[in-house]
Amino acid sequence: MEPTPLQRALRSAPERTHAGQARPEQEFFCFRLGELRLGIPSQSVLEVFRAGSLTPLPRTPAFVLGVTGHRGQVLPVLDLLRFLGKGESKVGARTRFFVGSSGSFVTAVVADSVIGLRRILTSDILPPPLGGDASAEHMLGVFQPGARGEALALLDFGRLLQLARKRAVVR
Repeated sequence: MEPTPLQRALRSAPERTHAGQARPEQEFFCFRLGELRLGIPSQSVLEVFRAGSLTPLPRTPAFVLGVTGHRGQVLPVLDLLRFLGKGESKVGARTRFFVGSSGSFVTAVVADSVIGLRRILTSDILPPPLGGDASAEHMLGVFQPGARGEALALLDFGRLLQLARKRAVVR
């Protein structure tokens, strides 16, 4: 049986070459908290909403501000500034919460403002500073966008939530 014109064309076509290797990148959800610019992997963020009423909980660590209701769920609200030992957040009319998750643990996290999503080349992420404060243990790295841009601390959100949960449950 003789090959069809399409089969002949496919056999004679040159092998497909890749113009260039795709540069791996990650997408981060970026936000401001106090003086910090932070980013967490975007797959850890479910949504952002305006801060509502908080119900304080007795005998919880200082970084757990309380709980809030959202879409029929009661979510614990975490203050990352307190957790990282960088001060404390003030929840006001302009404050946002984002719903973050790691595994089955879902929580609301305080954000002063949302910067947005940012794709960052993996090769542009610098390692966390050595000999820094305790917050460096929760970092994936640092991204410096340019000579004039502010540094963005990229957090290992899954690890951070596991540790926060462990600290909250131990009490």
